[in-house]
Amino acid sequence: MARLIAMAKEEDLGEGDLTTSLLADPTGQSEFRLVAKEPGVFAGCEVAPTVLKAYDKSIEIEWSSLGCDGAAIQTVPSDLAVIRGPLGAILSAERVLLNFLQRLCGVATLTRRYVDAVAGTRATIFDTRKTMPGWRHLDKYAVRCGGGHNHRRGLYDAVLIKDNHFVGVETRRLAGIAFDMLNRLLRSDRRPAFVEVEADDLAQVEELLKVVGIDLILLDNFSLDELRQTVALRDGRGLRGKLALEASGGITLETVRAVAETGVDRISAGAITHSAPALDLSLERV
Repeated sequence: MARLIAMAKEEDLGEGDLTTSLLADPTGQSEFRLVAKEPGVFAGCEVAPTVLKAYDKSIEIEWSSLGCDGAAIQTVPSDLAVIRGPLGAILSAERVLLNFLQRLCGVATLTRRYVDAVAGTRATIFDTRKTMPGWRHLDKYAVRCGGGHNHRRGLYDAVLIKDNHFVGVETRRLAGIAFDMLNRLLRSDRRPAFVEVEADDLAQVEELLKVVGIDLILLDNFSLDELRQTVALRDGRGLRGKLALEASGGITLETVRAVAETGVDRISAGAITHSAPALDLSLERV
């Protein structure tokens, strides 16, 4: 996070804030309100102080009850925090601070909408690796603030064998190839958080259900009927609670409830990070 903040500061501040340098007393003490101008979910109380102190270590931030990760902002405008410190430093930090917070709050807000949409079902909402370059740690933090769950952090911490890994493999050979790959994993000194394999259709699911060592099957772009059939197939083999099913592929707010009602355990939605609109926030001088 520190490196990302430093990059954001450098690209915005450059050789110095020309406008703020015109103030009669840029070092004078000032007070600002951080205001939410639309409803949503807050995320960023771990980030904001670090951004501000990159401009001046004396800047202080005092959070309201809404300036808490995961807090629901329902009435607007609402004060999230009071920021105190040198006027010039706060004015210079304003845009970078808001850029960070608006994106984090936007991801948390959209995630919460997905989480609320599947409430009462067995399904949980997960993110993907479709994150802003350099922002993965923060995007996934915002997803958690919104009540969602994190999938693998990157290529290094879990195994996800996708269709491109199986190109040219006939369905009847899928189980054998998957067994071979998992055997190679056992000979490695690296231990993944989980092992997941993607299936393109029900025939592939049937083959993968034969493979010991798979924790999840990824059901990419399955129809609702195919998802229901897959759940019934898994449960009929006595594997409920032992092997999880994850639906993915074009999941939207309009479709996520129907997907959840098929009985899948997890739903991964790239939209919660790659398509989250920024939440409208502002910094207003008192």
